[in-house]
Amino acid sequence: MSILRLASTTAISWVESHASPLTQSRAFHDASMPIAIRSNAVRRGRGPLAALMRSHQAIYPVYQPIVSLHDGSIYAHEALIRGPKSTSFHTPDALLGAAASENLNFEFENFCVIAAIERWGSLNESGRLFVNISAEVLVQVLKQFGREGLLALVGSLGILPRRLVLEITEHERVTDMDYLAEVVQEVRDVGVSLALDDFGDGRSSLRLWSQLKPEFVKIDKYFTKDLSQHADKLKTIQALQQIAAIFDTALVAEGIETEDDLRVLRDLGIAHGQGYFLGRPALLPRETIEAKALNVVLDRRVAVFPELRRASNAGSLSLIAVIDAPGVDLTTNNDELALVFLKYPKLQAAAVVDGVRPVGIINRSLFMNEYSKLYYREVWGPKSCMVHANLAPRLIERNHNVDELIGILTSDDQRYLTDGFIVTDNGRYIGMGTGEQLVRSVTETRIEAARHANPLTFLPGNIPISQHIERLLASGVEFVACYADLNNFKPFNDQYGYWRGDEMIRLVARLAVAHCDPRCDFVGHVGGDDFIFLYQSTDWQTHCQQFVTEFAARAVELFDVSAREAGGIHAEDRHGVPRFFPLTTISVGAVKIKKSMFTSAAQVASVAARAKHDAKTLGAGLWLLDTATV
Repeated sequence: MSILRLASTTAISWVESHASPLTQSRAFHDASMPIAIRSNAVRRGRGPLAALMRSHQAIYPVYQPIVSLHDGSIYAHEALIRGPKSTSFHTPDALLGAAASENLNFEFENFCVIAAIERWGSLNESGRLFVNISAEVLVQVLKQFGREGLLALVGSLGILPRRLVLEITEHERVTDMDYLAEVVQEVRDVGVSLALDDFGDGRSSLRLWSQLKPEFVKIDKYFTKDLSQHADKLKTIQALQQIAAIFDTALVAEGIETEDDLRVLRDLGIAHGQGYFLGRPALLPRETIEAKALNVVLDRRVAVFPELRRASNAGSLSLIAVIDAPGVDLTTNNDELALVFLKYPKLQAAAVVDGVRPVGIINRSLFMNEYSKLYYREVWGPKSCMVHANLAPRLIERNHNVDELIGILTSDDQRYLTDGFIVTDNGRYIGMGTGEQLVRSVTETRIEAARHANPLTFLPGNIPISQHIERLLASGVEFVACYADLNNFKPFNDQYGYWRGDEMIRLVARLAVAHCDPRCDFVGHVGGDDFIFLYQSTDWQTHCQQFVTEFAARAVELFDVSAREAGGIHAEDRHGVPRFFPLTTISVGAVKIKKSMFTSAAQVASVAARAKHDAKTLGAGLWLLDTATV
C-alpha cells in the first residue's frame, strides 16, 4: 500500500467533461494502476467505494483559495476531494464515511493525496498547495521510505517541496506524539511545510501545536462563524493569536461566510482566511477572490468588535488582603483567646478550627466586653472559649468571585459584616476577611467592570471606547465622533427617582443603537447620562438627527401627565433655587475626525466633549463643531 509506487506509475491524464469532471485516460491501464487501487482490499472489496475506485469513476480534487487578509491576494489553495456529481458519493463526508465502513481509510487517503498533488503539478501552478493527510498516514510513509523517498515522491508529481503544505487532520487521536514530532521534522527537512487543521474543535491539542510547531494553524470554523456577534469567540481568537506569536505560527481562519466576520478577522490581524465568502472550491485554482470579499478587505473602515453585554466579574477574593491570623482550637481557653486578640489588634474575630477545618468564629468586641467584666478572668479565664463561638460562620473560598458575595452585604444577618468571614483554601483555614475589605473589593470590582461594560445599559465602557478610537486613528479612516448628553436630566431624576432616571438612560442606549449601522458605527456609554457615538457611516448626520428627534418624542412618556401638559416640571436647580425646567431632551456635539488630525483617544474625547458643551450651550439637538477652531 505504498504511495511511492503510485508516484512511479504512468501519469494520469485529467480530462474534464460534463459526465465526468475528472477521468483517467486509457494510458492508465491495469499494469500501471495506482497501488491503492491494486491492493487486495480494493480489488476484493464488495462495497460501493471499492467498486467506484476499481471502475476509475470520477473521484477528483477541487481547489479552494486561502487568502491573505491583508491585501486580498490569493496565498495558496487547499485540495479537497469530490466524488461523482449527482450521486450520494459527491461530498467528502460521504466518501470518508464509505472508506471507514469498507476499511479502506489508508488506501483511499493514498489515492486522494496523490490525485491532489499530481493534478496540481499537471496544471503547472506556482502557488502553494495545502493537502490533507492524517497523522497516521504521514507516520507510515516516513517509516517505510524516509526523507529521501518523500522528496522523490513530491518531485515526481511535479511540485516543489517548498510549495507543499501537509495539513495534518485530527480525525483520530495521535498515539505517539513524540514520534510524530520526529516525523514532522523529517518532513520539514525536505522543505515541506506543516499545518494543523481545525484547531479548537475539541480533537486538536495545544500540546500538538507546541510540540510540532507547524508553520500554519487553521482556526476551526466554530470560532469564526458569526464572530462579529460573539465577544467570547473574539476573545478566544485573540488568545490564539498570543499563542501563535509565541510559536511563530501563521493563523488561517476557516469558514468565513459573511462580510461582517471577514471584516472583524481582518482587523484582528489574522494573516490568512478561507471560506465560501472568499471563494468556493472549484476544478481550477482561482486567480482572484470574490469581488465582494475583495471590497471588504480593501475597505479602510474599521470593524466594530462585539463586546460582552454584561459587566465583567473578574474580581475574586484572592485580591482581598486576608489577615494571616492563627485560629484557636476547641481546647483554647478564654485567657489564651484574649492573648490572641491582644497580639492582633486589627482582628475583628477569631476562627475556631478543628485541625485545619474551621468550625466557628468568635467576635472580638463581644468577647472582650465579657472578658473585661469584674471577676470574669478569675472564674471563666481557664475555661473553654467555645461558649462565645458562633458555630455557623461564613466560610468563603479564596478563589470565590467577589461579585457573588453581594449576598453577605445585603443579608439580614449583619454578623458577617461585624465578625468578618473565614477564608479557606480547599476547605482549609488560611485567614480572616473583614466586612470593610469586602465592601471595598466589591466597589472596586464594580467600578473596574463599568470601565469595560456599563452595568446599566451593557454598552461598552471607557476602555473599549478608547480602544476603538485608537483603532480608528491607526487605520487612517475618517470618522465622526459624537458626544451625547441629556438636558434637564438632574431635575427629572430628583423629581421621579432613580428608577425612572435609569429608564431614561436605557432609552438613550436603545435608540442610539437603533439609529446606527452596527457593522461600522460604535455606541459607548461613558457613564451617567453621557454617551459616545463613533460613526463611519456616510449618512451619520441623518442617523444622529433621527435619534435626537425620536428621543425627544419618547422621553415625554416618562413624565407624568401634568408635566407633559405643562411642558416641564418645577424643581430646584443646582443652587437650590426653585425654577421651571422644560422636558428632558438630548444634545449631541459632533466633530469630523480626519486623518492625522489627532494621535490619541484622549484628544478625540476632549474635542468631542467640547462639541457637546457647545451643543448644550446653544440649545441645539445636533451641533457640528468647526474643525478649523480646534
